[in-house]
Amino acid sequence: MAQNTRTAPAGTPTDVTQDHVKGGIGESTLRPDGTLKVTGEFAYSSDMWHEDMLWGQTLRSTVAHAEIVSIDISEAVAMSGVYAVLTYDDLPAEMKNYGLEIQDTPVLAHGKVRHHGEPVALVAADHPETARRAAAKIKIEYRELPVVTDEASALAPDAPLIHEGRDDHHSGHVPHPNIVHRQPIVRGDVAAARERADVIVEGEYVFGMQDQAFLGPESGLAVPSEDGGVDLYVATQWLHSDLKQIAPVLGLPEEKVRMTLSGVGGAFGGREDISMQIHACLLALRTGKPVKIVYNRFESFFGHVHRHPAKLHYEHGATKDGKLTHLKARIVLDGGAYASASPAVVGNASSLGAGPYVVDDVEIEAVALYTNNPPCGAMRGFGAVQACFAYEAQMDKLAAKLGMDPVEFRRLNAMEQGTLMPTGQVVDSPAPVAELLRRVKARPLPPERQWETAGQGADVRALPGGLSNTTHGEGVVRGVGYAVGIKNVGFSEGFDDYSTARVVLQVINGEPVAMVHTAMAEVGQGGVTVHAQIARTELGVTQVTIHPADTQVGSAGSTSASRQTYMTGGAVKNTCEAVREKVLEIGRRKNGSYHPAWATAELLLEAGKVVTDGGEVLATIADVLEGEDPVDIELEFRHRPTVPFDLRTGQGDGHVQYTFAAHRAVVEVDTELGLVKVIELATAQDVGKALNPLSVVGQIQGGTTQGLGVAVMEEIIVDPKTAKVRNPSFTDYLIPTILDTPTIPVDVLELADHNAPYGLRGIGEAPTLSSTPAVLAAIRNATGLELNKTPVRPEALTGTL
Repeated sequence: MAQNTRTAPAGTPTDVTQDHVKGGIGESTLRPDGTLKVTGEFAYSSDMWHEDMLWGQTLRSTVAHAEIVSIDISEAVAMSGVYAVLTYDDLPAEMKNYGLEIQDTPVLAHGKVRHHGEPVALVAADHPETARRAAAKIKIEYRELPVVTDEASALAPDAPLIHEGRDDHHSGHVPHPNIVHRQPIVRGDVAAARERADVIVEGEYVFGMQDQAFLGPESGLAVPSEDGGVDLYVATQWLHSDLKQIAPVLGLPEEKVRMTLSGVGGAFGGREDISMQIHACLLALRTGKPVKIVYNRFESFFGHVHRHPAKLHYEHGATKDGKLTHLKARIVLDGGAYASASPAVVGNASSLGAGPYVVDDVEIEAVALYTNNPPCGAMRGFGAVQACFAYEAQMDKLAAKLGMDPVEFRRLNAMEQGTLMPTGQVVDSPAPVAELLRRVKARPLPPERQWETAGQGADVRALPGGLSNTTHGEGVVRGVGYAVGIKNVGFSEGFDDYSTARVVLQVINGEPVAMVHTAMAEVGQGGVTVHAQIARTELGVTQVTIHPADTQVGSAGSTSASRQTYMTGGAVKNTCEAVREKVLEIGRRKNGSYHPAWATAELLLEAGKVVTDGGEVLATIADVLEGEDPVDIELEFRHRPTVPFDLRTGQGDGHVQYTFAAHRAVVEVDTELGLVKVIELATAQDVGKALNPLSVVGQIQGGTTQGLGVAVMEEIIVDPKTAKVRNPSFTDYLIPTILDTPTIPVDVLELADHNAPYGLRGIGEAPTLSSTPAVLAAIRNATGLELNKTPVRPEALTGTL
């Protein structure tokens, strides 16, 4: 029998079964750059090349604080192959400083240098070795000045002023010019609460200077253009912030400085500030040739900011039944020679300084100092890391003094949804602090004496000291420790935090294809993967392309503060929703007469089709867009507003969102040699909604490992007499390798925040907070030592300091 066939009009329902698009939110979609990175084929910024490019080199100060008496560049200029040598006097614009918030950082030192490794001169040459040799021939005469290296020397009545004649917006409310910013948090009556306390514990804590230690060094390529501008290809965290700092010192309008993100080999806050961007552009504009700058590891240690070292004094009280009565704390952060992000770090340290606990009576003071030490700024955790180290040590002390289990003591005082922060802000989304602690404690402990192998002796790889074969188990003691932390998400304190996304939907070869264009810096966090997942989910298409990040689209803000999935992901979601509505509008106009569902039903885009909420297919997206221009929409997304903290009391709804993580550390310590082996770092974290579960786990494990590093090995050592860095190399600055990294089991909670896109929470920073104090708590548990400084070194465990 012949089959009767016909072609249905485009707007007519054809079936009621519909498959969802693969690779949407909630799936562990693989990263498009993952294979390239692990096979060595990914192009990082240091791999860029231009046919006729020159190489740039920076000459840096060899002293930390000195007047510049003279600079002689004659020998460098005379060298064959040298195209340009620049000093402060060659800067082309009236603006000669830059900075994230306070423009106090000179492009090149003028009159004096304020820290070891400060840029003084630039060289461009036809070969990198020529550039290095030319820089070495520049002769600088210094007249050294007294160095300011700590709180005592910074705040003394006769202290040298790091920046004379300050007129920035913080200078009017700080008690000393060498204080960058001060933020008190005052709520309740601490003196009265102290009288109600049955036990009081105090502690002095010292947190060392940590480096971001990204593996891809600072690098970029500046190419002069015919319009007198410059195209800059660079590894950074925030294209538009760089642009606003670069253009004024070049004397160019922003539209003539075109920036494109190149491959980034890690960041963790260290690329939020300017490094080589301005220098490469200056040399390119002076020579008329492309200029590439790539730092070596030694220079990288001087080329970016670090985590603020801190000294913290904490006092807590509690009743005999374990309820916290009060907190009094002072947090002193060393900001180094220039402000960078210090004001915002102070705001975080103070506002989050009480931790994830209910405590009604609080006095916290946080300050950041100007010193001659290396500049410090953004690093993963951003002020909350240092505070967490201190308040978690205090929780263990209180629990011990009260004879309580340390986890149960924390759970008894844990905040929850509805808790009032010390700033007066209500925590208005889930705060599962007690549940996170319960989960890490309930997890089975790893087996004892794992180094023992049946009949084969000890497996030294599982012991403290590892393959150095220092012990076969003699003197090895196990310890277990717990910690939990609170971190904010997004930019705070009234900052106009927004992200922009452009989405284009068009038909190519009969298939609907979406293009997502943002300025988000992909620094390894997986944002490009998530953006494609969002577009597939919202637009119902399989094919999604991600446009390279550049400044030809609106700002996406910084890839920091755990904000990008929330903010730029939110921008992509909102823009996709607007594109979807435009597609449906076109469909109603073209096909509405074929079926009433076009006018009455809730319509969706799924699997390349327009469908009703009941599953009826009305048309393909390709049919709807046939003969139409591409749907092209660019929108901004903002989170709910915040306000600055009051400068006297610290009160105010200063943060957008809070996020929480807990850890349990299991360590084994060779008490004779002071060596530590971290056996396991179990963690539980509330992520709101896991848009990509595999990436979520990766972020949590990565943050945990950075916290482990600062607990037992990572610290930039600065000479207290000269303010010079002693260990600017990966030979002497140690970071965890695969042999140091323990098993990191992850327990993910998904308790939605109704204020956030998809209910998600920022996740990248929270695990960096509590992993450090958990490891310290475990080492204390094993040894009985107080251990109030990071990192814990062998001599601290053996008493041979």
